[in-house]
Amino acid sequence: MDASTLQEAAAALLSAYETGKPIAPLIETYPAATLEDAYRIQQRLVRHWAERGDGVRGHKVGLASAAMQRQMGVDQPDYGHLTASMFHLEHQPIPIGDFLQPKIEPEIGFVLGSRLRGPGVTVADALRAVDFVVPALEIVDSRIQDWKISIVDTIADNASSGGVVLGSRPTAIGDLDLRLVGCVLHQNGEIAATGAGGAVLGSPVNALVWLANTVGPLGVALEPGHVVLPGSMTRAIPVSPGDTVVATMARLGSVTAKFSGEERP
Repeated sequence: MDASTLQEAAAALLSAYETGKPIAPLIETYPAATLEDAYRIQQRLVRHWAERGDGVRGHKVGLASAAMQRQMGVDQPDYGHLTASMFHLEHQPIPIGDFLQPKIEPEIGFVLGSRLRGPGVTVADALRAVDFVVPALEIVDSRIQDWKISIVDTIADNASSGGVVLGSRPTAIGDLDLRLVGCVLHQNGEIAATGAGGAVLGSPVNALVWLANTVGPLGVALEPGHVVLPGSMTRAIPVSPGDTVVATMARLGSVTAKFSGEERP
């Protein structure tokens, strides 16, 4: 895709954000689009937001489970950016009208204490760079109609990012085996899904290493204080106006997201 076509695709996604009206899959509109093109479109979105004061505060890893990779026909994860406006306070109403087709996923959130930059990052490097972990809920969303996404669509659409809720109880990573951290996800008081950290590339730490080594050659470092979401411990569940979702994780505590009852006008 040439520069003007990349910008056209980015403008279509930005329009969906602003109007709340999903667009047709990009892979249908631009059938020759590659993964490299998709990341270039994503970068245009991030630059647009940064120019308006919505800076990057972290990253997310998507397609971290073998099942999702098989579904998308890929053999590696993808990544997106987390900007300041995506972070929501726990227990405070989240305007559901800010999203188009929201779903929610429980994750173990890494908060970095030191800079991490690849290539060449090892598990030991990653563990040393993490200040603490917290339970987290990621709100995933798609600007593509009916979630009919290909790998190109989700990457271009900032890895289907929507929002983040972080728990307020920090835990030192050295006290945990993240592979064995179990999670129960409740929606409106009912169990909606269960899972464990091992569902995320064998360990969420592997996702952090993959991310650092993937973005490093692009000139991007994972910065102190930034949040990294490594991937979901369970399937994503749709959310509706008025929903309350609670993720409870062994030894990490819980995190709660509450959604307002008002949809987008």
